[in-house]
Amino acid sequence: MQGTRPSTSPPATYTPSERTVPTRSADRASYDRELVHSILDEGHVCHLGFVRDGAPVVLPTLYCRIGERLYVHGSTGSRPLRAAGEADPGLAVCLTVTHVDGLVLARSAFHHSINYRSVVVHGTARQVTDPKEKSTALDALVDQVVPGRSRDARPADKKELAATAVLRLDLDEVSAKVRTGGVNDDAEDLPLPHWAGVVPVRTSYGAPIPDPGLSPDTALPDYLGALRC
Repeated sequence: MQGTRPSTSPPATYTPSERTVPTRSADRASYDRELVHSILDEGHVCHLGFVRDGAPVVLPTLYCRIGERLYVHGSTGSRPLRAAGEADPGLAVCLTVTHVDGLVLARSAFHHSINYRSVVVHGTARQVTDPKEKSTALDALVDQVVPGRSRDARPADKKELAATAVLRLDLDEVSAKVRTGGVNDDAEDLPLPHWAGVVPVRTSYGAPIPDPGLSPDTALPDYLGALRC
């Protein structure tokens, strides 16, 4: 009998760890791989946390996902990226991405909240040194801002590449957390004369504003028009 070839597909969920199991509202936590990827792929900016000189630091920066890795953009002159360039041990980080989907206004101040989707990633970041991997990551970072843009821009030259650093962070210790639904007021507060409900929050794109130096015959790219659909 012919043996069954083992599947190379990653499991449907990430394995919870001590750092990825929340101590509050644990029912909102998820380790579903597809959900994690969808939250990451929708964002533009992450917050990268690490310890520098014994104190916590959190930096907003561009990021992208390629498979089971995140790539973070930065300058070669920044201290955290220099630290991450060390092969051993690299830089211990916590990376977060959050989307706000609604403002939850309750009758009581205590029960005000937001509807959100978030991802938290713990791990060790290391600087990307392989030229091919770095080039692929930089293209993906540009496309994370606007899909398709990397094919419609001049690639970085040698000087620009030398001034640009890219960090790699494996998706291993990962969790998502989601809050949906309406108000959770206490029963005794329901008769209070205060408006309660949810105000949806959505991201929208305005009409593209051309650079003043742009040639008048330069057509608007299709990928920019698609943003407003």
